[in-house]
Amino acid sequence: MSHSSLELLASTWVPGDGPVDVRVLAAGLVNVSCRVARAGRTYLMRVAAADSEDLGLDREWECRVLGVAAAAQIAPTVAHCDPAHGILVAGWLSGRTWTAEQARAADNVDAMAGLLRRVHSLPIVEPPRIMNPRTWIRHYASALERRGAAAARFAGLADAADARLESLAAFAPVQRVLCHSDVHRFNVLVGDRLVLLDWEYAHVSDGFWDLAGWIANNDWAEEDAERLLCRYLERPPASAERARLRDMLWLYDYVCLLWSVLYSYQRPEEAGGKVAGRIELLEARLGTHDR
Repeated sequence: MSHSSLELLASTWVPGDGPVDVRVLAAGLVNVSCRVARAGRTYLMRVAAADSEDLGLDREWECRVLGVAAAAQIAPTVAHCDPAHGILVAGWLSGRTWTAEQARAADNVDAMAGLLRRVHSLPIVEPPRIMNPRTWIRHYASALERRGAAAARFAGLADAADARLESLAAFAPVQRVLCHSDVHRFNVLVGDRLVLLDWEYAHVSDGFWDLAGWIANNDWAEEDAERLLCRYLERPPASAERARLRDMLWLYDYVCLLWSVLYSYQRPEEAGGKVAGRIELLEARLGTHDR
């Protein structure tokens, strides 16, 4: 998207009068994010990418979820949210992100566990967007099939995913909660409090899905996962809870693998480098953990 197009969008959607100063922060497959200054105030403007429909986002539900998350002070305050035009304008929040090493620090594990408990205690916006590992897998597998992606490459992992889904279904039912579903270091803003950005994957599911996301996206070892689980539960976990998280973690990695392969098909110019490296890491990790 050209800078002049972004300036036009900012002039239309960002509150205030007068000129806008637009600075692009990131441009990816899902969104273009900009810092916009106008009339002495600063905003974050996020513009949906044109080719992001297959990636499993629900921007309409995100708009409604952001209202309750912002009221709980764990999301930015929204100035405008228009899913039809793919525009989100929110108040600018100063802060930083953790490094991988900082995310492992005991105090920050405690803080992250507390943040996830707060997310999972939010009221569920009606009608709920209900998802689970099985529906995520079906969604991305179908999107890949439409692009002619070779299913044979993942045949073994697909069978392993079915086994994990059966294992997960055998656990006692748990209360479904609102999950952010894209919990990684660059979506956690660290300031006077922790704030989560980018809620477009939010849905209602097992809260362990978000724990699995934080563990997987940080490439944590088993002892790190155990520490987060203890802090989240605020007690030692039961063996069934450890096993449920292990299944959820494997399935989260598998969903991320499918997402990453889909990304590489939609953005072939970026298929090498970090994307290819992530795909290889996930394939290796899934195969190792399945043995």
